[in-house]
Amino acid sequence: MAFRARVVDRIADIDAQAWNEAAAACGEPYNPFVDHRFLVALEESGSVGAGTGWAPAHIVLEDEDGRPAGFAPCYLKSHSRGEYVFDQGFADAYERAGGSYYPKLQVSAPFTPATGPRLLPAPGFDRDAAEGGLVAALRGLMRQTRTSSVHVTFATDRQRALLVSEGFLPRDDQQFHWRNEGYGSYDDFLASLASRKRKQLKRERRDALANGITIRHATGADLREADWDAFFAFYMDTGSRKWGRPYLTRRFFSLVGEAMPEAILLVIAERDGRPIAGALNFIGGDALFGRYWGAVEDHPFLHFEVCYHQAIDAAIARGLARVEAGAQGEHKLARGYRPVVTRSAHLFADPGLARAVADYLKRERAYVAEAQTELEAATPFRRGS
Repeated sequence: MAFRARVVDRIADIDAQAWNEAAAACGEPYNPFVDHRFLVALEESGSVGAGTGWAPAHIVLEDEDGRPAGFAPCYLKSHSRGEYVFDQGFADAYERAGGSYYPKLQVSAPFTPATGPRLLPAPGFDRDAAEGGLVAALRGLMRQTRTSSVHVTFATDRQRALLVSEGFLPRDDQQFHWRNEGYGSYDDFLASLASRKRKQLKRERRDALANGITIRHATGADLREADWDAFFAFYMDTGSRKWGRPYLTRRFFSLVGEAMPEAILLVIAERDGRPIAGALNFIGGDALFGRYWGAVEDHPFLHFEVCYHQAIDAAIARGLARVEAGAQGEHKLARGYRPVVTRSAHLFADPGLARAVADYLKRERAYVAEAQTELEAATPFRRGS
């Protein structure tokens, strides 16, 4: 089938229904981070766009009659921040050798280290053909913009395999996810842990709330602007310390909260009726995605309670298969989160750079595989559980 591709620099100029239907046609459970509403909130809030180093360059694939056959969320990047798959070393080495690594093309959900579909084939078209057309469009856009590379990060296993078959280089990384084994309650989950670990987590949860702290969940119509005001203060505190400059604007939270409240769970810790900490989660078709945390008061174990234990409670209550608690963090292991390999795929215009990166990634994948085995052996579960 013959396709042609065009590039759109505003997600709002792409039909929302067509985009979301394509995202649903990928054969994956609902992923809030490729939802048209999420991406619109990023752009309209100024979190991505002019001055951010994330210039939208979304691909729209069309058939000969102009019908949309597929989409890809794509950005022209002038840096490597907010991606969580780190390639600054590649950039430094290439530029020392006289090359120009930036700009590059990033196919992802900005600021979101969560696996999901990156090639969105529209229903009514052969999925393999549409995905192949989107890969060809990415190659064409790399040539047209004279960018150094294309990076498809946190791809699904199936789409990563497709990209590798098309000449992209595979890269592996590691996160920690909690897995729901059909638990009916948090106590059921605790019963799967070794006795010492079970007692440790019970004490940790008790101590986290020892100073008169209470926990409130807000979702859907319960989300209020006052909650977003409080959460933005938490977010700014954490972001300023970790990244130097937080990525998201205050307006983003209002926009996304208004646009897709049913997909948001805000966990808020309060003391004496005052919000002191919070964690923002997004609700997917089969997973709860923990995204941001912050606090204006320091209390022992409160971070673990608000981010990890409350997420487990919420996932069990909703019958979700897992909790994805974001990038990095071996401390999650002791809270029942297991090591999981995440996937990305990378294409480089310069053959010399591609060879050097391929050699590095081969060694990196071996390291990730070895770490996966070691970390799995260190989980707190009872033997045989």
